[in-house]
Amino acid sequence: MPRSRVPTELAAVAMGARGVRSSAVRLPPTVHDEGDKRGLIPRLIGVARAKRVSAFVGDGSNRWPAAHRSDAARLFRLAVEAAPAGSRLHGAGEEGVRFRDIAEAIGRQLDLPVASIAAADAAEHFGFFSFLVSIDNPTSSALTRERLGWGLTGLR
Repeated sequence: MPRSRVPTELAAVAMGARGVRSSAVRLPPTVHDEGDKRGLIPRLIGVARAKRVSAFVGDGSNRWPAAHRSDAARLFRLAVEAAPAGSRLHGAGEEGVRFRDIAEAIGRQLDLPVASIAAADAAEHFGFFSFLVSIDNPTSSALTRERLGWGLTGLR
């Protein structure tokens, strides 16, 4: 968990002990919608355009959780209306999309080749967020779904 998020999350969860219906909603690194202009995926698209290749590191089996913007918004509403006080909620719609699959989708859309690059070359290729493209971060939202009846719709 990023250090900047720790104090805020701990404070929100602690409020639950005082009877305040507070919760911490943990969103995945990529919350997407059609036409996104910001975030990790648009940056990956920019790198692929600039480098003329859509790349992944190693075998690309590392996974990224993701969620559609409308599903994330519904989760925040459910958290306010029904989450148990002091709960931590995971908002991952897709619990682990292989990075290779992301690179292949970008390559198809941009009509660019898709290629593996060595971990040693990731910083040169991806720049300041090269560490993100290599991490394996599967995330389960099963407990959130069970507690709140949160389902995925991916409404556009």
